[in-house]
Amino acid sequence: MNLYTAPDPNNVERVNAEPVNARRNREPLYAARKKIFPKRAEGRFRRFKWLVMLVTLGIYYIAPWLRWGRGEYAPDQAILVDLASRRFYFFFIEIWPQEFYYVAGLLVMAGSGLFLVTSAVGRAWCGYACPQTVWVDLFLVVERWVEGDRNARMKLDAAQWTFDKARKRVVKHAIWLAIGVVTGGAWIFYFSDAPGLAVSLFTGDAPMVAYATVATLTATTYVLGGLMREQVCTYMCPWPRIQGAMLDENSLVVTYNDWRGEQRSRHSKKAQALGQPVGDCVDCNACVAVCPMGIDIRDGQQMECITCALCIDACDGVMNKIGKPRGLIAYATLSEYADNMAIATDGGRTPVQPSRVRGPDGSFVDGIRHFDWRIIFRARVVFYAAVWCMIGAGMIVHLAMRDRLELNVVHDRNPQFVLESDGSIRNGYTLRILNMVPKPRKIELTISGLEGATMRIPELGKEDARSFVLDAAPDVATTVKVFVTSRPSGASVDEFLFAIGDEDNSDRATYRAAFNSPGDIK
Repeated sequence: MNLYTAPDPNNVERVNAEPVNARRNREPLYAARKKIFPKRAEGRFRRFKWLVMLVTLGIYYIAPWLRWGRGEYAPDQAILVDLASRRFYFFFIEIWPQEFYYVAGLLVMAGSGLFLVTSAVGRAWCGYACPQTVWVDLFLVVERWVEGDRNARMKLDAAQWTFDKARKRVVKHAIWLAIGVVTGGAWIFYFSDAPGLAVSLFTGDAPMVAYATVATLTATTYVLGGLMREQVCTYMCPWPRIQGAMLDENSLVVTYNDWRGEQRSRHSKKAQALGQPVGDCVDCNACVAVCPMGIDIRDGQQMECITCALCIDACDGVMNKIGKPRGLIAYATLSEYADNMAIATDGGRTPVQPSRVRGPDGSFVDGIRHFDWRIIFRARVVFYAAVWCMIGAGMIVHLAMRDRLELNVVHDRNPQFVLESDGSIRNGYTLRILNMVPKPRKIELTISGLEGATMRIPELGKEDARSFVLDAAPDVATTVKVFVTSRPSGASVDEFLFAIGDEDNSDRATYRAAFNSPGDIK
């Protein structure tokens, strides 16, 4: 007899649990781009951005064409990365490959400078001087010139394709591509003589790598600045995710001061008549319309905010129209905001009460904190500034004191020594004299420390001596074959010095070399 009974599934306890990463709830790692049509802003920050754009683009496009006289033996381009000769020229400074540590120092200065700026004034680099921001601003200027401001561009984008729409789009993208070509062209001019390369580019005689570089930079400038825009800052740039570590409660960031803006009302007079609390924000969305990232700063600090401050200009313009003080959106610190918010909410016990931050005459109460420029000069900022200055000062001092004459010596390996018929010992050496100035110099070569030793330089055809005068070519290494002859000393290895110096003894260099012999000869 079978006594087995199947379990009843209805008796199993059901647990209300759901995996946090359930497939149906997963958000995509990349969101499709929603078109943003930023409105043209007017104000002091917009004017400052125009100035920064003019300066940065001017430096980028004009710098390769600047000239700097270095004499007949060196290029006269002020800023040049000469890959063929392995040199970097920057006005009166010339960097050789073995001096790459200067480039490393500049990178360290750039990093500490970015930390310094972020700690003091937030993400100002992103908002004003980042190449992506500068070129996007330039592309938006073209877009507004061709298609009109925000409303006109939105209307054109939603309209059916017509000849006029196609014409405007072709003109806009053609100008964008032209900007990309000029951008790529300017970049390659830093690596060769700009006038000569420009002629060869147009005549078709330039190297293929030049055309490939221009094509690559044209494509990246066009795509990143024209088509992707804010997506680059959100998804490609790592700095939005790093900057939080650089900020503290006293860093300046663009802030919506909801302690004076709430409660928002588009009909403030009606709300006041009904006895409702009314803040300064009229919910006009002007701050959203001008934002190149398409965000609402009133939602608080966001990763997408590049701190361009255009929302401040837009809000200040609205405040001027309605007769309210500027600064509803402003640069503020977290500590300042928190103190003002505590006043407006009675320490967080109530919603924002406009009556707590303003007196009967509409002015702010005495406890309200306002921006004090002295907050910038705090310990953290001073530390970053000191590090930046020390690195820069150290590089300048080292540049001023560096030797422009170097000597390298390679001992012949086979044979390591030759026994002459008169019993003396001869060693062969290859000397590499590096003249790091763009002019020829007379260099005196001497030996010291090996008693009675003499040198012979076959190419000079002179008698043996302890010193010779050599011609060092400008800005290159001169190779010389030298034979040193000495009487046996009884030791298998003796040490002595090769020394070189120019005519006025402004530069000197030495190299400790070994003189090999068979040891005690009887």
